Amino acid sequence: MIPPTGSENGRFPGAALNLLAFAAAVALLYYGRLLIITLILSTIAAFILEPLVNLTMRLRLHRGVASFVVCSAALLVVYLTGVGVYFQALNLIEDLPAYTTRLNELSETGLRQLDQTEESLRKLVPKRMAARGVQPPPAVDTKRRGRRAPQPDPVLPPQVQEVRIKQDEKPLFDYLYEQVSSAYNVLLMASFVPFLVYFMLSWSDHVRRGFLQMFEGASRQVAARSWEGVASMARAYMVGNFILGCLLALASTIFFMMRGVPYALLVGPISAFLSLVPYVGLPLAIIPPVFAALPVTANLSDYLILASTVAFFHLLALNLLYPKLVGARVHLNPLAVTIGLMFWGTIWGAMGLVLAIPLTAAIKAVCDNVRGLGPYGKLLGD
Repeated sequence: MIPPTGSENGRFPGAALNLLAFAAAVALLYYGRLLIITLILSTIAAFILEPLVNLTMRLRLHRGVASFVVCSAALLVVYLTGVGVYFQALNLIEDLPAYTTRLNELSETGLRQLDQTEESLRKLVPKRMAARGVQPPPAVDTKRRGRRAPQPDPVLPPQVQEVRIKQDEKPLFDYLYEQVSSAYNVLLMASFVPFLVYFMLSWSDHVRRGFLQMFEGASRQVAARSWEGVASMARAYMVGNFILGCLLALASTIFFMMRGVPYALLVGPISAFLSLVPYVGLPLAIIPPVFAALPVTANLSDYLILASTVAFFHLLALNLLYPKLVGARVHLNPLAVTIGLMFWGTIWGAMGLVLAIPLTAAIKAVCDNVRGLGPYGKLLGD
């Protein structure tokens, strides 16, 4: 008797269906990214504020009232932070001409040094070329390098000029429309975040009961453990990163003020929280203080001191504080983190890089609590 092949016993069709389901999920995540990201951010914010709501309810307040108080306090903190950033940004905008002048000076200095290096090399090359009997190329005026004589524009008929103007205006109009539409959609979804967070907090008991009623028997206990695992992981990850960012911001701001870096109150927190971006955090954290110091210093040693100190803070936080504040709750191996960053960054861009680790850790938390998915949790774990 001939044994049944893989296609006959259903293995190959099952694998094909799983592959199609995965492709459909990726397509849904990509095309519905704005809605899904809004829901994920709101859920993470609700998980973070949940302990504060429970603490406020000890004052014998109804859950809805406690949720309103906590959300209002969080919005007040966000508003005050935005006001501080706004006034710092206004002062920075007023000083932009000084930064532009400094950047022009640096570019001219770099071009001048490049011309001098090219001239010194040109003086050495002809000697060797003459020794080999090769005719050296004609000299080029380095002062006019990169400049071309103005060429007169050809005179075109008026009809052709109108067609070209319409062709030039249409792509620009389309580009501006796409940018305005994208910004509008982002602001529209962002306006729903406070309401989503409030309803998630005030109706959390109802949502949790409704979610668990979708399962029966032992599956309900697995779903409850998965719910708690994802919530505790997201809360620990975000709170740990926030505490770490605040510590870095305090240390960076004090150091920048001691070095006389302009707008240290703005540059310090920006550099600190950029330092928390996985893999590319260090170069991103160095850019703000170096840019802010352009008008006040011209010494290369000052920039090296700023960059090396930011790198020291980054490495200290990554190797000493991060494992204690964040890593102990996430338990992801470096390969899983890297693949997660690549996957979520590909479909969601910069926001995917920010959410990659908590999303991957949430998937691991679900796998750890579901019996059939346990091996996948071990594969992602450390």
